[in-house]
Amino acid sequence: MQLTGADIVVESLKHEGVELVFGYPGGAALHIYDAFHRQDDVEHILVRHEQGATHAADGFARATGKPGVVLVTSGPGVTNAITGIATAYMDSIPMVVLSGQVMKPLIGYDAFQEIDAVGISRPCVKHNFLIQSVEEIAPTIKKAFHVASTGRPGPVLVDIPKDITAEVTTFVYPESIEMRSYPPVKSAQPSEIVAAVEAILNSSQPIVYTGGGVVLANAQEELRQFVRTLGFPCTNTLMGLGAYPHDDPLFLGMLGMHGTYEANMAMNKADLIIAIGARFDDRITGTLNGFAPDAKVLHVDIDPSVIDKNIMSDIAIVGDAKNVLTMMNQELARRAEDVNHELSRDWWAQIQDWRGLDSLWYEPSDSVIKPQFVVQKLFEATAGQAYVTSDVGQHQMYAAQFYGFSDTHRWINSGGLGTMGFGLPAAMGVKFAHRDADVACVTGEGSIQMCIQELATCKQYDLPIKVINLNNRYLGMVRQWQEFSYEKRYSHSYMDSLPDFVKLAESYGHVGMLIDKPADVEAALKEAFAMQDRLVFMDFITDQTENVYPMIEAGKSHSEMRLRPNGPKPE
Repeated sequence: MQLTGADIVVESLKHEGVELVFGYPGGAALHIYDAFHRQDDVEHILVRHEQGATHAADGFARATGKPGVVLVTSGPGVTNAITGIATAYMDSIPMVVLSGQVMKPLIGYDAFQEIDAVGISRPCVKHNFLIQSVEEIAPTIKKAFHVASTGRPGPVLVDIPKDITAEVTTFVYPESIEMRSYPPVKSAQPSEIVAAVEAILNSSQPIVYTGGGVVLANAQEELRQFVRTLGFPCTNTLMGLGAYPHDDPLFLGMLGMHGTYEANMAMNKADLIIAIGARFDDRITGTLNGFAPDAKVLHVDIDPSVIDKNIMSDIAIVGDAKNVLTMMNQELARRAEDVNHELSRDWWAQIQDWRGLDSLWYEPSDSVIKPQFVVQKLFEATAGQAYVTSDVGQHQMYAAQFYGFSDTHRWINSGGLGTMGFGLPAAMGVKFAHRDADVACVTGEGSIQMCIQELATCKQYDLPIKVINLNNRYLGMVRQWQEFSYEKRYSHSYMDSLPDFVKLAESYGHVGMLIDKPADVEAALKEAFAMQDRLVFMDFITDQTENVYPMIEAGKSHSEMRLRPNGPKPE
């Protein structure tokens, strides 16, 4: 079958089972856009900014496990997409980005809207390609999806010169692909599993620490079997929430900079850390010098480059989390008589003492809305079953701390890059993936304005998202750091001249609600979620002075957490 390069792009997407592409047109991509116009199998979603396209594709990928797909033009089209590509890269999210490029003879001559897309994206993609001929398009797209979705997932960019999309060749889509420089991840060796289980059974103060790798591997059931078989305490990173049920007594809550006192103290005092699909980043470890001084480390990860990168391991297993957990569960079953269900009563007694501190306690108020209270009522209004996206800041931490997640792929946030503006377009991607589900975007008045134009996309495609704007008129996390570390010099963190968010939402054709009294929070949320066919923008005017606790400050260790000044104190 003879096709143009543009038609080959679209046909290749069909062969990969792609149903949605998020994008924004421009000159270098117009042949591809014309090919989209001539078919109905792959739907193109017109966003209002290329960053919104990447975040929407990212949200779709996080909610489904399938690669998100983006189409942008050359020059500013691809540079606008870089922030979203980097966001996906930091959180290991599968994504394929197709970018138009100037005609091949013009590359390197500063042509209109020319940019070195391969060079500029290299630091924040798993891999990228520059198409050199029309015959390369189909096999390269096959490679892009293969690389994006296997091993440790990540974004892959394919840059396609405009003249190549007009050329014609015979279309044959490869059934499989082999890349000599990209071998598949090997399974764990039985001897590694035996050594790991031996260390597990000989520990007296263990903790299971899991991250986004368990979510990406869909290994939540294997994790739950593993933890419950052993009766060990379990904690999740920000990216791993939902892999273990929030209300299970073995769960210690989130770990890290704003994690619970019990999770952080258990990590600090453990004699064995069982790390699965997590990378010991700085928001988890605090200062490396004081991190878990007496612990042996068993580290399981699909990416060998993260093992021994920040924390040296005693036992390292390179492999898929689902596969490794399955093998460890089998070995534990074989050695069932060795599993000590009376695991160090002193260890659990100590954990219960730490848990009794209630480190997430906050002082309720009848006069001003507490942001934590809004998130708790959001959880109740959605019965804990919503897909929750967030932007970045205090509101993100409140959502992580107070919306109890018991399922994977429902907590959608930018963890590694910390991208303000992520929440709303990510919620769009989630809503496209799960049309009948409740989707809530928890945001702040600073973050929401970075991609607020996507309210137009929501209107065009009838996306009844619920926006929960925790509006404290500050860049809240910046203000908190300035309070703690800069002697309350609030340099440029106050958000003056804010828009009327109710009128702004209404101007886009949505429903706007202003809530400024605690007594009105619950009823407003119920009313909003009852409007199943409307986007509702809920502007909650919250306490300007509220801070996120606990907190591990820069240069501090887990045992040096800052707790709420007027809250419960450790004995």
